Amino acid sequence: MCGFTGYFNFDNSKATGNEVIRQMLSIQKHRGPDDSGIVAINTQEKTFENVSISEDVNFKNPSDLIFGFNRLSILDLSPAGHQPMVSPNQKVILMMNGEIYNAFDFKPELEQKGHVFKSTSDTEVVLHLYSEYGMEKMISMLNGMFAMAIYDLELDTLFLARDRFGIKPLYLLQEEGRLAFGSEMKSFKPLPGFKFEPDFSKLDEFLLFRNVINDTLFKNITNCTPGTYLSVKNGKIESNTYYELDQEGNNKIANKDAQNQLENALQKSVDSQMISDVKLGCQLSGGVDSSLVSYYAAESLNEGNLETISIIFKDQRFSEEKYIDKVAEQLDLKAHKYEMDAQYYFEVLEKAIWHFEHPLNHPNTIGIYLLSQEAKKHVTVLLSGEGADECLAGYSRFIRALRFPFNREFLGGLKRNSKFAFEYLSYFLNPNKRMVMETAFGSLATAHSLKANFKLDNAINDRVKTLNRLKGNTNLKQRKYELLTYLPDLLMRQDKMSMAHCIENRVPFLDNNMVSTSLNISGDLLIAKHNGKDENKVLLKDICASKFGEDFAYRDKMGFGIPLREFFSSDVFKQKWNAKIAPGIQKRGLFELKELNSWINNIANASPDQMDAIWLMLGFELWAQHYLD
Repeated sequence: MCGFTGYFNFDNSKATGNEVIRQMLSIQKHRGPDDSGIVAINTQEKTFENVSISEDVNFKNPSDLIFGFNRLSILDLSPAGHQPMVSPNQKVILMMNGEIYNAFDFKPELEQKGHVFKSTSDTEVVLHLYSEYGMEKMISMLNGMFAMAIYDLELDTLFLARDRFGIKPLYLLQEEGRLAFGSEMKSFKPLPGFKFEPDFSKLDEFLLFRNVINDTLFKNITNCTPGTYLSVKNGKIESNTYYELDQEGNNKIANKDAQNQLENALQKSVDSQMISDVKLGCQLSGGVDSSLVSYYAAESLNEGNLETISIIFKDQRFSEEKYIDKVAEQLDLKAHKYEMDAQYYFEVLEKAIWHFEHPLNHPNTIGIYLLSQEAKKHVTVLLSGEGADECLAGYSRFIRALRFPFNREFLGGLKRNSKFAFEYLSYFLNPNKRMVMETAFGSLATAHSLKANFKLDNAINDRVKTLNRLKGNTNLKQRKYELLTYLPDLLMRQDKMSMAHCIENRVPFLDNNMVSTSLNISGDLLIAKHNGKDENKVLLKDICASKFGEDFAYRDKMGFGIPLREFFSSDVFKQKWNAKIAPGIQKRGLFELKELNSWINNIANASPDQMDAIWLMLGFELWAQHYLD
């Protein structure tokens, strides 16, 4: 787990020294404090050199392609794991952020073919796989989380690749005459002539969904699409898809075998992700997903050796402490619990936004920031339950998608959006548009209140097109849609908040085989009646019930809630809003401050939609002040 950055000049200009790349690496040093490396490449002369990072150094040969790497040592802590890594024949240069869990399965075969290894790192295995099989085959063989950059001197081609599900970030800055890439966008700041500029063409989408899928609110910057790699040659950039999520779900598992296969897949996934040369633990919320990950992780270690990190609240409506305690006691875990309050929340909010690089997507992002901060005192690697709800239909909206839509929820929505009844009905009467809007956080009413020229079609058209392309019945399409549109932003939250504190976060539910198994399970086994009540994620809850009991598995889902009303009532919030946020919103002129102030002044009676809008505007304005002003 690390971070990398670099740039490729297409306009024949060449860097003569390492000052720019050193600054780019320094900005994201938190991603890899253990080691750093630079390789400068002259693509015309097909030469490269390893460059010192300790001081200003002139390159022996002016170079147009620069690689820079920060290392957080997880596998092979020795200097043999140094990156960027060069192949034995000096023809391929590779840097990779992430972990490949099946890498060592390929090592015996590669050794039989004559490959010699000098380290025990997974990165070196990937380098030899590329040398043996080339990009297309190598990338399809990998099971793990990764972003990588490869330059092949013989092919004169730069490859940039991201894992199947977007667990690791890979940002791309495409400008006239230049391509830059990196694990974090802020690393682009030192580039000559670069300045963050806003792109608000997708602001309507952001208002409803809190994110723009694999895109950003900056001009010319995107996040590489999961399951793809770019090939860059002679200034031309081509995108290649190596994994299509829509191909999953075609090999249905027999109902009688489904629970056993799902449990086996999860157990094997957790086992494979326990590889580490540093201390490893679990991010334990007390919910079904993280509790099961902790269960199988505890099985993989000697009794009493697994450590867990949890966030709790004084307000028991938002705290799952008793369930955390049950898991910790039953599994004999070294459990660490940390309480979060409003004072801490607003103290670190701006730091978290600087790390996240977008307006914060979820209020509980600060909880993950705190969890990672405290985890660093105990472990370097954390396993989490992210991805289970998308793969296995864990949200209540999966139940609603299968119900007759004209019910109390419809009437409640119509009442909340009465001023925009026609627009509300235009999506609610269309099953696909209704499914898309199920993942929205804001309502039409609050979006229109915040932005006078808000247009629903602008917000949802791209997402509806994505959903329309997917195959399968309602439940399968919905799970695929959530994996493609809802999950990526949650994964960026996990990556950025954990790496802010040099913590590697792993996600066993997104193992290749685990996702395939999950999507081959019939929706009837996931959404079903249990004790006379509609339940979601039933098969996983049944597995959980066998470990921790029926009452544990089938309690109402709490998620990772934050007591926003309490936080927004605090003096520390009011001071920040009046001194910094409100004046910024007024000056920027994008959103309606009068409405926001009216909700804040009556926070005790503010609706959930209105509190969500306050949260969104708070995060947006602080992000804009950091990155645009």
